[in-house]
Order: sequence, then structure tokens, then C-alpha cells
Amino acid sequence: MLYVEVMHRCLRPLAPALFIFIVPLASARAQNDAVAQKINAVENGLGPALSVTGKPYPFRTLRSEMSRLHIPGVSVAVIHNGSVEWAKGYGVTYVGGRAVTPETIFQAGSVSKPVAALAALRLVEQGRLSLDTDVNKYLESWKVPSNEFTQHAPVTLRGLLSHTAGVSVHGFNGYSAGDSVPTLHQVLDGIRPANSPPIRAIAVPGSAWSYSGGGYVVLQEMMMDVTGKSFPSLMQDLVLSPLAMNHSRFDQPLPTALRNNAASPHDADGKPVAGGAHTYPEMAAAGLWTTPTDLARYIIGVQHARRGVAGSVLSKAMA
Repeated sequence: MLYVEVMHRCLRPLAPALFIFIVPLASARAQNDAVAQKINAVENGLGPALSVTGKPYPFRTLRSEMSRLHIPGVSVAVIHNGSVEWAKGYGVTYVGGRAVTPETIFQAGSVSKPVAALAALRLVEQGRLSLDTDVNKYLESWKVPSNEFTQHAPVTLRGLLSHTAGVSVHGFNGYSAGDSVPTLHQVLDGIRPANSPPIRAIAVPGSAWSYSGGGYVVLQEMMMDVTGKSFPSLMQDLVLSPLAMNHSRFDQPLPTALRNNAASPHDADGKPVAGGAHTYPEMAAAGLWTTPTDLARYIIGVQHARRGVAGSVLSKAMA
């Protein structure tokens, strides 16, 4: 009431304009209160994975769960009605380090894959790739080796994206500080210093679903071959810049200038991983550094495409 009275006295000569100022401010205050309640619900209302009728349903706090699981830092972003409603950081980037903020970048691991997939689909819409053509048509500096499985059906982009291409290697461990980092071709062929086996067709393409990080390495090579660009550069052009994912990048290793704003990895006991973040030459599979807010922008971008919003990153049909 005091605030309204002060505004009223200041604006008395322009009384008809009073509500232009007061109503939006009051509305904003109510919205802020509502958001604060939602944040509080997340921070203090973590429930168990399962509930049993008639049994207690204990809620836990975010802070207590971070302590129990030995997690020094967490970052959260929430989408509501097609926009980022709130984002907040908790804890620190490493034990004794700076506070996590919404701008702190984290290694996204396999969340790199759907972001890479969006770039591939953009290349399809540009006519530079096809979903159902043999990928060896596009691969120039390396080819998927032919064998008894590829004689029945070719490896295709559709198969790589959906983990149905019959391609080997589930995932990757990365390379710690001081390790030699292999080239992408060494990863593809499982040649030292690569620490993963060769990426090959081990089932008839299209015959079954089998998770394959290796398939996304094939995708990475193919996208680089058809664009003539490095993978971080083409991802910047096709996805990160168009969706204003301004705190995201696929550079591996992370440039020194950005490391102060990056969360450091810790093991299950909360101990820092020796040497810090691992390097992943398998960028399409696991190379993304990002924030929850940027990932929310990615999600919203795909939602807009699915709804047919003008100017979206994909057509509605492709989405």
C-alpha cells in the first residue's frame, strides 16, 4: 500500500496513467511470488522414485540430496509455457571453488547426441544429406567397412540417428589430462591411442535397436566431410547460434579461457577427477559443453519447429 500511495502522489497530475505503471508492477510481483513458490517446491520437495499407497511419502531437499550423493554443484532450468521460467545454480563448480550460476557450463555427455542430430537434420533439409542413402556416399576420408551385414542393407543416417544402424561401440570413456588424444580416424578404426574398439557394422542395419555412440562418431565424420568444416564450427553454424545457445560449444578440449566458468567432474565419492574433465574427440556422441538454460533453448526450438512456428530451425514435417 505504501508503494501505491507514493506512486499515486507522484503521478497525480497524470492520474489516468496510474494503472499503466501500477498494474504491470503488481502483476510482476505476483508472478515473481509464484515463481519463488515453484523454486521452493523444487528445492524442498524432491520425492522418492516410487510411492506406495498407504506408506509415507518423504520429501527431501535439494541441498540434502547433494550432500548425500557427494555432488558439489547443480544447475537447474525450468521451461513453462514455451519459455525459460527460471534458472538457478546451487553449490560450487568444485570443492573450494566458485559458486555455480546459471551461466556455469557442464559436460553434457550423451545429451550431445540430440543436439548433433538436429544439425544433421538441418543438413538433410538443405539437401546435403539424405536420411535413407548409404552413408558411404557422403563419407570421403573414411568409409564404413563392408561386411556380411552391410551386404543385406546399407548403414543410413536414419539408422545412425535412431540407433538402428547395427553399428558397434556403446559409449566412450574420454581421455584424461596427459593422455594422448586420438584422431577421429583412429577412433573409427580402434587404433591406438584410441581406448575404444573399431566402429563396425555388427548387425544387419535396420534389423534391431542397439544404443551406439559409435554410430554418432560416423555421423560426426560424415557431417565434417559434407560441410568441409570442423565439427565445433558446423555445430555453431547449424544449431548453437540459431538457437542462441551462447554458452555452449563442442570444442574438445575446452579452451583454457573458459575453464574458470566450467564445472569440474567428481567421482561417486565427491572426489575431483584427477586432471579434471576428460577430452572427447567423439564430439557428436559426448563433446558438448552447455548450461541447462541453453538446453532449454534447444528444447523450445524443437517445440517451435514441431508447431510450425515461422523461422524455426526445422520445418514442421521434419520435426
